[in-house]
Amino acid sequence: MSYNSTEQERDRSQTKGPTQEEYIPEADGVIESNYDGVVDAFDDMNLREDLLRGIYAYGFEKPSAIQQRAILPCIGGRDVIAQAQSGTGKTATFSIAILEKLDLSNSQTQALVLAPTRELAQQIQKVVLALGDYLGANCHACIGGTLVREDMRKLESGAHVVVGTPGRVFDMIGRRALNPKDIKMFVLDEADEMLSRGFKEQIYDVFRHMPTEIQVILLSATMPSDVLEVTHRFMRDPVRILVKKEELTLEGIRQFYVQVEKEEWKLDTLCDLYETLTITQAVIFCNTRRKVDWLTEKMSARDFTVSAMVSADFSTHKLSHIKTCGVNGFMSISDQPSLTISS
Repeated sequence: MSYNSTEQERDRSQTKGPTQEEYIPEADGVIESNYDGVVDAFDDMNLREDLLRGIYAYGFEKPSAIQQRAILPCIGGRDVIAQAQSGTGKTATFSIAILEKLDLSNSQTQALVLAPTRELAQQIQKVVLALGDYLGANCHACIGGTLVREDMRKLESGAHVVVGTPGRVFDMIGRRALNPKDIKMFVLDEADEMLSRGFKEQIYDVFRHMPTEIQVILLSATMPSDVLEVTHRFMRDPVRILVKKEELTLEGIRQFYVQVEKEEWKLDTLCDLYETLTITQAVIFCNTRRKVDWLTEKMSARDFTVSAMVSADFSTHKLSHIKTCGVNGFMSISDQPSLTISS
């Protein structure tokens, strides 16, 4: 596969729109929305029927706050900055927009998504494949830690969507395995995290190879100065969408806390809860590996089906074991964002 890289590497300063007054965010790194359109239902977004089938099959019923606001501007071809916290549905937002705009008769890559970690890239790939299942859309995760030759083979055979980490994606462009000439959408997911990990130059290197009229979608929980620099250099008159914490809803989820006066009472309290409530699956987060091992031993002694996992333990074999033995049990995890019963 070959293409003319000289044409693709032109100075991106040519592609920006008319000079505009530089946008300055609020002091705490929060953008101000300049778009107030809201669509309350997926059925009202004029999406492809097979895409709607994929959305509902995935389990979505109603779009989240960010999805209500950002999907249509993304589909409409606008550059979009979306600021919202993790877990608000940002991944499905740009995935739905990408899938709606794909030309399925063209097997070449039409959308490129950059993510800060391999794990997030793989998660995005799973979402795109699930939502696009009835469309027959192809999505390849282009990440480090995998065989370069296999990456090249899959890219050269065609992938409608490529999601990956900046280093591996740039390497694939350099090897001419990833041809950017048909890419219409360029997505930066968790841009603040990506830049904090030192990927700034790699992101810029990838972007220099994108077609002139590329649509850019940037998603971030915060808007530090380096993220704003990216928006100024890459984007033309972007739609800015902020979903504030008070606008977020967790429908169908009720949250409780149990105040336990002494550390040694926590185990009995936890077991009482599981024996009182109907719980088929659960994840228990602990703050240390030692606590995970201790809790696993104690709950197993009380005839609970438990599997333990710690941060360095995410092997394929371990995950397979958990899927097999933990379907109706509990999994204890350490070194993850904490959700604990606190004294």
